[in-house]
Amino acid sequence: MDSDKPPKQPFWSKRPQILKNDWVAVALFVAGVVALYFFMSFFIIRSYVVEGQSMATTLQNGDRLLINKVPRTLARITGNNYIPRRGDIVIFNQSGLFAGSTSQKQLIKRVIGLPGERVVVKDGTLSIYSQDHPGGFEPDKTGLYSIANATTPGDVDITLKAGEVFVCGDNRNNSEDSRYFGPLKAEQIVGKLTLRFLPLNKAQRF
Repeated sequence: MDSDKPPKQPFWSKRPQILKNDWVAVALFVAGVVALYFFMSFFIIRSYVVEGQSMATTLQNGDRLLINKVPRTLARITGNNYIPRRGDIVIFNQSGLFAGSTSQKQLIKRVIGLPGERVVVKDGTLSIYSQDHPGGFEPDKTGLYSIANATTPGDVDITLKAGEVFVCGDNRNNSEDSRYFGPLKAEQIVGKLTLRFLPLNKAQRF
């Protein structure tokens, strides 16, 4: 009876098919990892490296950060503007920083003024005027955040429109921010700082 059975094929005759299946699996796995990376980067979370000293001493040149993009993503899905809270540190796209150039650069700054508020910078002081504070208040002194030098150079008097925020670097004497390029539109915001993970001895949640 055994003689009626077809002879067994040697294992090496099946190897090309096995290799083919293995390569397909590897290719699908790699494609899945790449797709997941881009999905996470565009819609959920991404890394960012600080360049310059405009956010010193809160953040230093070379610090590595994680940026939370979920609130912005959800706002866009629902057709709303993503407006961070006062004191939040955000990453955003900004163009026109260099004369004759329309290229964009990503910057990191702190949200100081919110839609509908009047922002005044005068005599080294930054003040916010709103319905809740018609007489004005100084956000740098509210305890929402801490900066090394609360003196703010410049001469600004602007009322923010819907979907606009006013941003400043914590290093007010060395920061190119809304005092220079004006209010930030909600659609420019990439995400909110959530974690500094390097250097390890300065790891911090925000």
